[in-house]
Amino acid sequence: MDEYRIHKNILCIDLKSFYASVECAVSGLDPFKTPLVVADKSRGGGSIVLAVTPYLKSIGVPNRCRIYELPKNIDIIYRKPRMERYLEYSTNIIKIYLEFISEDDLYVYSVDEVFLDVTEYLSYYKKTDYEIAKMIMAEIYKKTKIYSTCGIGPNMLIAKLALDIESKHSPEFIAKWSYENLPNKLWPVTPLSKMWGIGRNMERNLNSLGIHKIEDLAKYDVKKLKKKFGVIGEELYYHSHGIDMSLIQEKLRLKPSSKSYGIGQTLFEDYYKPEIFQIIREMVDDVCRRLRVSKKKAKTVHFGLGYSKEIGGGFARQMQLSQPSSNESHIYQLCMKIMNKFYNDSPIRVVRVSVTGLIEDIDYQINIFEDIETVLKERNVFQAVDEIKERFGKNSINRASSELKESTLKARNDMIGGHNA
Repeated sequence: MDEYRIHKNILCIDLKSFYASVECAVSGLDPFKTPLVVADKSRGGGSIVLAVTPYLKSIGVPNRCRIYELPKNIDIIYRKPRMERYLEYSTNIIKIYLEFISEDDLYVYSVDEVFLDVTEYLSYYKKTDYEIAKMIMAEIYKKTKIYSTCGIGPNMLIAKLALDIESKHSPEFIAKWSYENLPNKLWPVTPLSKMWGIGRNMERNLNSLGIHKIEDLAKYDVKKLKKKFGVIGEELYYHSHGIDMSLIQEKLRLKPSSKSYGIGQTLFEDYYKPEIFQIIREMVDDVCRRLRVSKKKAKTVHFGLGYSKEIGGGFARQMQLSQPSSNESHIYQLCMKIMNKFYNDSPIRVVRVSVTGLIEDIDYQINIFEDIETVLKERNVFQAVDEIKERFGKNSINRASSELKESTLKARNDMIGGHNA
């Protein structure tokens, strides 16, 4: 496998408990000593906790839970999510990275995680990759009071694995891995889902083959994995050996294109029929607006419901439209068709709507069962709605039904990424 090994100097830097750390930084608090959570307590005990401080993590509080699951014997400090503030901090920290390296050598993975290729900077700074990592992390803390962790490796994959598996437990919050380290550092890892790229479902599938730790995966017949799981199985096999053919510069050159549009919503109380129809309609409106703005039509509708925690379960199904469309009525009716077939009247807490199979919206083929005047009128109405929202904001015009108590539309429109701006 030597011919597939990339030998670069990649840093993967993650901002520790980012949202909670920003709130501590703003308040002058130490996140390693402060029991602070980012959650909207006004929404009740079922509200999702977006982040907890390292202090709370150290005593066993999970990063993502609900308010009612938090310990009752601690005077927890609550901070309402402020996404605009977090994005501001994230932007300022990206500017810090760019003080040390070129934009061509930076890949922003998420709001709180980046990859940096420092291969060409070792001689410039006359420092090792480990020393450059310390220098950048120190500058982040100096300017923002945000702590960070770092994984270092010869490619993006190994740097990410070093970050996730070891760096957060290291004295300086830095872990450096090489290909030679993998049998000792990666292969003993179990359960499999601790490794980046393996989810719970894939873990169960691999377990059924007798694969319970990464070493089992690394020593499994790659041809059998490919036959069973396709390209993903083959990729996971190579990942267990630290093989990753991607380069940061190549990732930056790839023009991102959306192959789907979707929205998911976790509700703060149980919904049933018929009030859930309002939520679904609003979500379909949102997805269709994004289709129109991007001048796309969709071939397939995906719809799913998750039931309350007490009941558990839910469903997710997809159906093909009779022809590609961005029409609200068509997509809503198909969601209703899926719901009528699979919903079992349990209390609903999660709704998901998405569309795939996107094509350019060049023209529309009217079928014999449709009234052409009604279709054209609806298209014109929603185009006008899109223009008003673009000029005056998302809440400048909505369906009259958004005033109903079960509606969540106006509250969501005032949020960023589903949370308070």
